[in-house]
Amino acid sequence: MDPLLTPKQVQAQYGIAAKTLANYRWQGIGPKYVKTHPGQQGRVKYRRSAIDEWITASTVQPGGTAA
Repeated sequence: MDPLLTPKQVQAQYGIAAKTLANYRWQGIGPKYVKTHPGQQGRVKYRRSAIDEWITASTVQPGGTAA
C-alpha cells in the first residue's frame, strides 16, 4: 500500500518544510501530489512513492567530468 502523506507528515519524515512544498507546487516543480478536491479548498497529499521518486531524481552524482 502506498500511503498518502500530508505536507506536515512529509516534513516530519523527510525534512522538507511544508512551506517549501507549497512553493514547489506554486512553481510547478517538486514531487507529484494529489488534491482531494478541486480549487483552493482541496487538501494536498503526497504519495510516499512520489516523494521517494522525486528525491531519487534530484540526487546528484558527485565526481562527474566537467563539460
